[in-house]
Amino acid sequence: MMPTQTPYETDVIATSSGALQITFLGHGSLLFTFQGKEIYIDPFTRVADYTRLPAADVILITHEHPDHLDLAAIAAIRTPATQIVLTETCAAQLQGGIIMRNGDTYTLDGLRIEAVPAYNILRKRDNGQPFHPQGRGNGYILTFGGQRVYIAGDTENIPEMRQLQNIAIAFLPMNLPYTMTPAMVADAAKTFKPRVLYPYHYGNTNVTELVELLSAEKDIEVRIRKLA
Repeated sequence: MMPTQTPYETDVIATSSGALQITFLGHGSLLFTFQGKEIYIDPFTRVADYTRLPAADVILITHEHPDHLDLAAIAAIRTPATQIVLTETCAAQLQGGIIMRNGDTYTLDGLRIEAVPAYNILRKRDNGQPFHPQGRGNGYILTFGGQRVYIAGDTENIPEMRQLQNIAIAFLPMNLPYTMTPAMVADAAKTFKPRVLYPYHYGNTNVTELVELLSAEKDIEVRIRKLA
């Protein structure tokens, strides 16, 4: 469990199988605490001292960029019992993980994990290549006591988002120029209507703009946390 006092914001979500605690570590890095297990997303040393955080039961890595696949951060929280879920490209740098590809589903110690696409369509490098090519990165949907939590990874508002169903909580990236504008995030949210939306990995993007764009969507609660 997290220490009683930490510098990180936390939210607690009720589920049918107990409380889900979400700790907002920063950037694209999250910590879910559920039924005594510590589940990390994209640990990154720039935003947290992982030597002072709980050992990981599960680590999920969305893609191979160094602010998401941070070997030092992983080493600080990994134990011999830690399970790591990652992409095929990440597995070239990090051994001993469970490889998931877009469309795969896996249940790990009772935690259902769905790997979904995460990629760019419009956002490209100077050479014309997408910042995040299709098929390389994962978003993940985790189910905690019936609550489906979508962590999108680095992506745009791709067509596959229209197929998402029953998403209770969504983390959508807004880090320009690599992922989505506030308008793209708002468009994505309107397609699958999460009950709670956290913009995350948003850098210097104006989060207030997103709140304004979704102000008429009474069924979507936008929560702003320290995830720049």
